Amino acid sequence: MARRALITGITGQDGSYLAEHLLEQGYDVWGLVRGQANPRVSRVRRQLQDVQLVRGDLLDQGSLISAVERVGPDEVYNLGAISFVPMSWEQAELTAEVTGMGVLRMLEAIRVCSGITSSRATASGQIRFYQASSSEMFGQVRETPQNELTPFHPRSPYGVAKAYGHFLTQNYRESYGMFAVSGILFNHESPRRGAEFVTRKITLGAARIKVGLTTDLRLGNLDARRDWGYAGDYVRAMRLMLQAEVPEDYVIGTGRTHSVRELVLAAFEAAGLDWERHVVIDQSLHRPAEVDLLCADPKKARVQLGWEPTVGFEDLIAMMVDSDTRLLAGGADPDQDSSWP
Repeated sequence: MARRALITGITGQDGSYLAEHLLEQGYDVWGLVRGQANPRVSRVRRQLQDVQLVRGDLLDQGSLISAVERVGPDEVYNLGAISFVPMSWEQAELTAEVTGMGVLRMLEAIRVCSGITSSRATASGQIRFYQASSSEMFGQVRETPQNELTPFHPRSPYGVAKAYGHFLTQNYRESYGMFAVSGILFNHESPRRGAEFVTRKITLGAARIKVGLTTDLRLGNLDARRDWGYAGDYVRAMRLMLQAEVPEDYVIGTGRTHSVRELVLAAFEAAGLDWERHVVIDQSLHRPAEVDLLCADPKKARVQLGWEPTVGFEDLIAMMVDSDTRLLAGGADPDQDSSWP
């Protein structure tokens, strides 16, 4: 029988790529969606027609238990979160509830539905759990590059909430013998990235200038450096973690960093534009506490999982600019998140 997977965050960038990847691997894929009207749900139904949907909410324990009982998954991928870092300062409590406490509720749903009442050794046939951890947990880094043993010092409510979920996943693994793992993913982008994220903001900005919709792009700190990769590559690592014999946490990234300034240069070059003629620095767009440098050491994933990224930085940015240019030329409004390329 086909393995069955339940994905929270099915309407987001990672959820869509993961669903497609699991379908290609022969999985029976289910996505968790909230009960109220959500325009993204119709997009999922249209573009992921082989994915079945089940109602549930990371804010509601009972709904998660019902969803797990109904689906009966072999694997659960918890990708649902409030993931836009600047918003986590504006909605810190909600970020804690969804991004942090949501992990606890999902782990509890799996524990209850699996009949786990006390500590026991990891058993075969149990539900395997993947938690989407984040490089933002490292924050003010103590060493570069960052690996699975690097201490956390998060610099945003989002990073703090992710660290809480990460440690909970470890705790349930060690306390109950659950097959529970965390993927500490560094920044991963694609043409499906939300328009509010800096990578997509930049590629959309370059595309809008190219097609004549605007003349400038306002940005904050251009000196921050990140390890940027392609989301389609990173979802492969998620599945590989749940196929391992032993549950362990892994850092996933490219091991190479680029500044926001380099990202801007790559995007505007892909659009055939001179970025210095169009980019305006806006101090109001700086974070309250900046994370200056994040760089992954993905050696463990490479050695133990056989995982390697396939799309380089310049190709990724060119892919996004090309996609955004075609979307805008076709009259689409990417800010409304109405379609995937």
